Amino acid sequence: MSQASARILSSGMRLPPLPSIRDLVKLYKLQAMKQLSQNFLMDERLTDKIVKSAGRIDHNDIVLEVGPGPGGITRSILRRQPQRLLLVEKDARFTETLQLLRECARPLDMEVEIYHEDILRFNIEQHVPDTTQRLHLIGNLPFAISTRLLINWFDDLSRRRGAFRRNDTCMTLTFQKEVAERICAQVGSEQRCRLSVMSQIWTEPVLKFIIPGKAFVPKPQVDVGVVKVIPLKRPKTELPFPLVERVVRHIFSMRQKYCRRGYSTLLPPEGREETTQALFQRADVKDTMRPFELSVAECLRLADAYADHLVAHPEVANYDYRAPKQALN
Repeated sequence: MSQASARILSSGMRLPPLPSIRDLVKLYKLQAMKQLSQNFLMDERLTDKIVKSAGRIDHNDIVLEVGPGPGGITRSILRRQPQRLLLVEKDARFTETLQLLRECARPLDMEVEIYHEDILRFNIEQHVPDTTQRLHLIGNLPFAISTRLLINWFDDLSRRRGAFRRNDTCMTLTFQKEVAERICAQVGSEQRCRLSVMSQIWTEPVLKFIIPGKAFVPKPQVDVGVVKVIPLKRPKTELPFPLVERVVRHIFSMRQKYCRRGYSTLLPPEGREETTQALFQRADVKDTMRPFELSVAECLRLADAYADHLVAHPEVANYDYRAPKQALN
């Protein structure tokens, strides 16, 4: 920490008074765009609570905020005084409000960077090349991309790349309440799905609290869950992410049927029943369980069995049961 930073922190300097987010939205005539799944969170008590859920943030840390919009959560992050704050916002209409926050942060020796880019294509390694500082990912995610973004980040986590070159990069994110519950759903829950298992292989997801939909502008038709996703120090598998994702996706493709039904679609029709039975026996998993009854360990044993089968039959990796008359190469 620089001497200037130490002086600022010791003197208790705070962000100067600013117009409320609601006033800024009116001033700049900002309206949420439905096609971008935008919903503004105006209540600073709730934005402070979201940032508090991320845990300790100090002046040695970097924060990347996804979709800051007019800057509600951004203000709450700045009050924690990280060293750097990267704002990734696809919608350039919010430039002026975010620039206002950046100017207010300058006297507090905080570096605020604004990027008008799609988070799905944002190169984190390029903008955060140094891994000596802890990185936090925080965001009120657009509903339309939340699941896809989380799966992409799990892929990065499994390969120790992007935001996850360190093993302590936590994610504190908002999702539709139902999606948040699915991420955290345990064995036997009706909410348990592919996303539950994928989340719990590489991370420990924790549902922190629920925000009622009426707190957002415009009001969405659903409530919102805040989830903190904590990377495991030791992931539960070393199998390649695409293979695990493929197996879990097939298992849950027929979630109300016996788990062998979805799993069997990984295999070509010829000899499918016999091979499926043999792989379940190898994995020591009961094939008449429903997918939501399977533990993470059981799903991974089925993935291991499939991976072993591919060693002897590599052509099976190209099989797609949805393609008509799929030929094996």
